[in-house]
Amino acid sequence: MSKELTPDNILQFGLGYWGSKTFLSAIELGLFSELAKGPLNLDAVRARLKLHARSVRDFLDALVAMRMLERNADGKYSNTPETDLFLDRAKPSYVGGLLEMANTRLYPNWGRLTEALRTGQPQNGDENGVDPFAALYADPQKVENFLSAMTGVSLGAAMAMAQKFPWKNYQTFIDIGAAQGALPVQVALAHPHITGGSFDLDPVRPVFEKYVAKHHLSDRLKFHAGNFFTESIPGADVLVMGHILHDWNLNEKKMLLRKAYEALPANGALIVYEALIDDDRRENAFGLLMSLNMLIETPGGFDYTGADCQSWMREAGFRETRVKHLVGPDSMVIGIK
Repeated sequence: MSKELTPDNILQFGLGYWGSKTFLSAIELGLFSELAKGPLNLDAVRARLKLHARSVRDFLDALVAMRMLERNADGKYSNTPETDLFLDRAKPSYVGGLLEMANTRLYPNWGRLTEALRTGQPQNGDENGVDPFAALYADPQKVENFLSAMTGVSLGAAMAMAQKFPWKNYQTFIDIGAAQGALPVQVALAHPHITGGSFDLDPVRPVFEKYVAKHHLSDRLKFHAGNFFTESIPGADVLVMGHILHDWNLNEKKMLLRKAYEALPANGALIVYEALIDDDRRENAFGLLMSLNMLIETPGGFDYTGADCQSWMREAGFRETRVKHLVGPDSMVIGIK
C-alpha cells in the first residue's frame, strides 16, 4: 500500500520561523542565562524578564515542547543540559553570539530573500558592492559582537579539528581570520607543544587578546595584524581558513588560496573548513542555506563542495588534498604543499 500523502512536512517548513523566532527571542531576553542560576516558576520568570502576563506561559511551554527547556512537576522551568552549557552568557562555552546576530541582523535581512533571488544583490544595506566588513569593523562594539557570533559558529568545529588533524607533526600555525580565537585556543589547549596565533584586521586585536588571556594562553598565541587582500600572509607550518572563503567571489577565493600556498613551507598544510555542501548537493541543507545567507549578506560570496575546494587547491599548486568531516554540517579540506 502506498504511503498516504500529507502536508505535514510542507507546513513544518513553511511555518518553521515561528519556532525559530520564539527561540531567538528567548536568547535575546537572556532567559537561558537566568535559568542557569536555578529553576524558576512562571511568575519569577515573568518578573525577571519583564514579560506580559498574557503570553509568558505559552512562551515557556512552547520552549518546553521544542526541547529547549524542561518543566518539573512543581511547575518550575529549567534549562536542558545543552541550553545550560551553550546558552548561558556567563559560561565560556556560550555560543549564543551567533544566534544574537541571527536575531538582530540576519532575521530581518532574510525577509528579503525573494528580492535577493531576483536581483543577485545583498539585502543588508550594502547593495552597492561595498565591503560588507568595512562598517562593521569601524565600530568596536559591533566588532566584539560579530566575533562572538563567529565563535558560536566555529567552536564545535574547532574542538573537533583539535582532535582530528595530526597536529603532532607540526610546530606552528596561524588561523587566518581567527575572530576571537576559538580555534587557536582549542588547538593550543589540546597540544601543549604547538604555538601560533591569528592573522586578522587590527580592530580584532583587543578582542582576540582578551579571549586568549581568559584561557591563559597569551604566551603561546599571538596576534598578527594585516589585511589578507593587500598584505602577505604570515608563514607557519599550518595555515587555517575557517568560514572565510565563503565570504568572497570565485576569483577572490582562488587568490586567497594562492597566497596561502605561497606562505607555506614545503610539506606545510592548509586547512579550509566550512559547512561544506555535499558533492551531490542533496544532503547538507545547512551548507546550501548558508550559501543563500552569503547571497543576502555579501556582494559575491557563496558556499561550495569539498570537490570544488580540492580543485581550487590543486590549481593553486597543492600536491595532495583530502576532505574530512568535523562535526555537524562542518568539514575540512586539507591541502599539503
